Amino acid sequence: MAIAMALLWGIFLSAVGIALPGLINMTAAKISVRDGRSRAFYFALGATVIVFFQTYIAVAFAKFINSRPDIIHLLQEIGLGLFTLLTVYFFFIAKKPKLKEEVSKIRTKVGRFFLGMLLSALNFFPIPYYVFVSITLANNGYLEFTPILIWMFVTGVVIGSFSIFYLYIIFFKKIEHKTNWMMENMNYFLGSVTGLVAIINLIKILRN
Repeated sequence: MAIAMALLWGIFLSAVGIALPGLINMTAAKISVRDGRSRAFYFALGATVIVFFQTYIAVAFAKFINSRPDIIHLLQEIGLGLFTLLTVYFFFIAKKPKLKEEVSKIRTKVGRFFLGMLLSALNFFPIPYYVFVSITLANNGYLEFTPILIWMFVTGVVIGSFSIFYLYIIFFKKIEHKTNWMMENMNYFLGSVTGLVAIINLIKILRN
């Protein structure tokens, strides 16, 4: 049961983390429209490979942090300040994100695969995100940092991430008008998420 739950948590949390239009899933969708689903598939596969390593590093780091309550408290305070600054940035400073039409002139399957790896590697958000969610799961008794459960959680994240990428590849034409609106308001979505995380950290600090 614990193994299945670790897998399902990984799938669910990864889907939540990347469901909104972002650089990677929107690029996958654009490649699908312009170059075909096959090349978009390779792009998503390359991006997912990096997601695997990012998630494993994040969970390993979370395991270490979870064994040090003093570090957890310090990181909560740092996280409060960081996410508060990010909230202010997304709501009042950041410009509206734009996706370039020509993401690369290399259109081979191998080229798309490495482009996916590159763009995914430049996205550092998954590491703090999975550190935060895995510690939260562990503190609430939903995840134990044992080798098998860590691997199942990471596997779930990989499955969930690739599934979302693939859904964008398949259904982008049907939801293009919605994703364009969401891209224009992406900063407000991100600001809301970072604001929520800041509030959660503040509540935890006040309780301690």
